[in-house]
Amino acid sequence: MASTTASAESVGALPALRRLYVVRFVFAAVWAALLLVSGSELTVGAKLLLFVYPAFDVAAAVVDARSARAAGPVKGLYANMAASALAAVGVVVASTSGVADVLRVWGAWAIVSGLIQLLVGVARRPMGGQWAMILSGGISVLAGANFIRSAAQDDPSLATLAGYATLGGIFFLASAIRLSRSISRS
Repeated sequence: MASTTASAESVGALPALRRLYVVRFVFAAVWAALLLVSGSELTVGAKLLLFVYPAFDVAAAVVDARSARAAGPVKGLYANMAASALAAVGVVVASTSGVADVLRVWGAWAIVSGLIQLLVGVARRPMGGQWAMILSGGISVLAGANFIRSAAQDDPSLATLAGYATLGGIFFLASAIRLSRSISRS
């Protein structure tokens, strides 16, 4: 009976998770477009965007943890909240020094949050729709290493962050679509 209850709770969490993934896709697409429009200079608007992205990740993880509490492990989501909150503060501090420092902080965050996303995706595999989250987590680790490497270039650019956000958003959309199929089969 406990496994039946857990399965029912997991199925009940799927629509909320699907909605969250769609919101994350839309947010990532809009954020990336705004970052590209702002250019590679660390203007007040760009600094605000750089802070908002990890701050939004904290809020999304809170929503995710609340909706998934009965459906599965949430420890990884708490770790993601902490990593993203530190990244938001770190980006604010780094933005006073320059683009290279922002890329270093963003890269470290991408590595840590990517590992967390990969582990959460693996833990959620029975729910369905998680292959994209697992793949996205792995790619985030690689992208983070690339951000740190690109910080050492002569003219580092924030434009790569827009591509990172866009790809992450596409993975969230792919997971939302896969979860829709899991919901319709339930």
